[in-house]
Formats: sequence, structure tokens, C-alpha cells
Amino acid sequence: MIKRLAAEFLGTFWLVLGGCGSAVLAANFGGDGNPLGIGLLGVSLAFGLTVLTGAYAFGHISGGHFNPAVSFGLWAGGRFAAKDLLPYVAAQVAGAVFAGWILFLIASGTAGFAIDPAAPGAFASNGFDARSPGGYGAAAAFLTEVVLTAMFVVVIMGATHKLAPAAFAPIAIGLALTLIHLISIPVTNTSVNPARSTGVALFAGSGALGQLWLFWLAPILGGVIGGIAYRWLGSEKPDLQPQAAAEATTV
Repeated sequence: MIKRLAAEFLGTFWLVLGGCGSAVLAANFGGDGNPLGIGLLGVSLAFGLTVLTGAYAFGHISGGHFNPAVSFGLWAGGRFAAKDLLPYVAAQVAGAVFAGWILFLIASGTAGFAIDPAAPGAFASNGFDARSPGGYGAAAAFLTEVVLTAMFVVVIMGATHKLAPAAFAPIAIGLALTLIHLISIPVTNTSVNPARSTGVALFAGSGALGQLWLFWLAPILGGVIGGIAYRWLGSEKPDLQPQAAAEATTV
């Protein structure tokens, strides 16, 4: 279990550092006068790549969840033991917060660095209403996070099914997360992961922290819905044995 939790810590750290780091450091690099930034497409791809590479690196150790909503979804889908939920979530949040702290130290290394707590997407944080990149309200943000997290879990469970080619699972999952970001960055700056949201919200100020509840509730609800839906669709049988080395790679 110690090694499994360490893998979840490192995988979530990599996800937040790579995905949120691309948003904070590279999305608008150069500004309008010398636009070298990677923009929405680049940030979306960065999140997908972190999941893809993290799943290959750590999936055979812990299952490679890197996301409390995924852990809850796999539990609801009969592929993860309830007794392991809280330890996994704790490791994931710790990894995300550590990544947020490292990213804050890096970002602070340039002159004039400052975080506006009320700004949309401040320090790669998630938000709705005035903190949504596109000005979307709480209802739209909630629906977006629930539906996209549910579909993310469905893709994960399908890609890691025993009849699916296991070696390609991280590719499918990484591309799914890329697509999710392409859809929802304008709406919520894309969470679908409570740990990812928490890791940067702690450094983004009161605005992000005040809206963090939605980015825990909606993704976990969506994950559970996705897990139940795929369990019914794929006629899943409960398998609660924590045999991480034998698990199919998930994210």
C-alpha cells in the first residue's frame, strides 16, 4: 500500500505540475507582442500528455488514478475497494498540493508576478460566474463537470476492460482528457479532478477557494455516475481485490 500511495502521489504531482504548469507558465508566454504561448490547444494537450505518461509510469503500481473522481468512479463500477478510497484521495490531494507549491515557487521567479484572486482562471484555478473564462454560471459549470467526468470514467473503464488492448489504454485515456479540456476550458477552466482543483486553489486566493466546493461535488458525482453506467453497460462483476500489479492501467 505504501508504494501504491507513493505512485498516486507522484502521478498526481506530475499531472498538476505538467497540466497547470503549462497553463501558468506557457499558455500566454510572450504576450500579444511576441505570442509564443501554447494557448488553449497546447494546455489541453499538456493535460492529456501528463495522464498518458503518468499512466505508463505508475499504472502498474497503483492503477494510476491520479484523481479522486476516478477512484470513486472505479469504486462505483466495482473495480476498486471502498477501504482504499480515503488513502488514495489523501495521496492524490497531497501530490496536487505539492505540485501547486512547486509551481508557485517557479512562477514567483519572474519580476512582476502576482495572482489576482478574482481573475478567471487565476493560477490555473477553476471557477464559475465571474471566475469562469467564458463567464458561465454555476449551473452550466456543474453540468459540464458532471457530464465530462462521467464520460471520462466510462472511457477509462472501457479502455481498461479485460477485452480491450491494455497497452493502448493510456493513449485513449490521455486523448479523452485532451478532448475534455478542449470542450470545457472556456466554461470552468476544466477540473474533472478535485485534487487538481485543490492543488492550485490553495495558492490562487479566496476567489478560487470559495468556489472549490463545486469542483469536488460535481466531478465525484460524475465519476460515480460514470462508474455505475459502465458497470451496467459492460455487465461488470465486482472485483474488490487490491491487486495493483495485475490491474489494467487506469488514470
